[in-house]
Amino acid sequence: MKKIRLSLSGIFRLIGAGAVITALVLSIGIFCATQDMTAVMGCLITAGVLSVWAAVLIRMLQYRLVLFTDEVCRTIDDMMQGEAAPRMIFDNDTLLDRISYQLNRLYQMEQARKKTIEEQQADLQGLISHISHQVKTPAANLKMAADTLLEQQLSPGQQNAYLQSMNTEIDKLDFLMRVLVKSSRLETGVITLEKQLAPIYETLASALGGIFLKAEEKNLQVAVDCPEDLSVPHDPKWTAEALFNILENAVKYTPAGGTIRVSVVRWEAYTKIDITDTGRGIPESHQAAIFKRFYREPEVHHMEGIGIGLYLTREIIAKQNGQVKVSSGTGAGSTFTVFLPNN
Repeated sequence: MKKIRLSLSGIFRLIGAGAVITALVLSIGIFCATQDMTAVMGCLITAGVLSVWAAVLIRMLQYRLVLFTDEVCRTIDDMMQGEAAPRMIFDNDTLLDRISYQLNRLYQMEQARKKTIEEQQADLQGLISHISHQVKTPAANLKMAADTLLEQQLSPGQQNAYLQSMNTEIDKLDFLMRVLVKSSRLETGVITLEKQLAPIYETLASALGGIFLKAEEKNLQVAVDCPEDLSVPHDPKWTAEALFNILENAVKYTPAGGTIRVSVVRWEAYTKIDITDTGRGIPESHQAAIFKRFYREPEVHHMEGIGIGLYLTREIIAKQNGQVKVSSGTGAGSTFTVFLPNN
């Protein structure tokens, strides 16, 4: 069965026609029953007055609906064009005003989503730019070494030196790709952190295991003060990664013969992990920037690294509702403090 769809004007005309027909039928019925024209005229006058009031009411309702429709259309247009939120009509807590309110909420949600997308696009462009910059140097070194091997007659010793150099650059590219993949997977939620009640001593031992060889090469003294029975809700694997990044920087920037101290203390709401070194220190003006992705101080550009370790550390700890702070000064060493919530 085909459905009949009437326009708003058609519905009003249909109501008006029904009212007129009803008045005529009622008048005829009254005349047939009473044979009194006075009663019929009274009925017709009453029906006429009611019809006038009904017409006025319908006209006002139609006008209100037209205004509301215009507001809705303008709201939708602004939503599509991304302009400022329109002013809506809020007279009373009516059904139309509720719809208007929901449209404004939808508009605000759409604007927030658009802003998020723009920020993500800006982050993606920045990431691509940083990747290009980081890849450029090892790629150029590989190309230069390969061209030298192909175009020049070199002794076996020289060839071996170039091959070792190429192998080093390949290791740098491999490390860069692994770190970037890890970072992107963590940011996009592909990798989720799973907190569990686990001994922080074991997590810290896992992080320290990655730096002991380099610390021994530089004759650095590593001291650890951590209760073995202290358990904290955290993701052991990723927290070890975060602590390792701090420790690796401590080894890298501490001169030979220096000291690295790690201490763990349980507070009422947080467990505090301090990692202190006797390295070169960080100027106060740079301390807010060191957690940015790919940031490196100008003074250490000659040293190995890509400037993503502390960024990953902050992301990992933040995803566990924790915090990372730094206290340092030029030539006075640095103390990185990690706060992990106890619940």
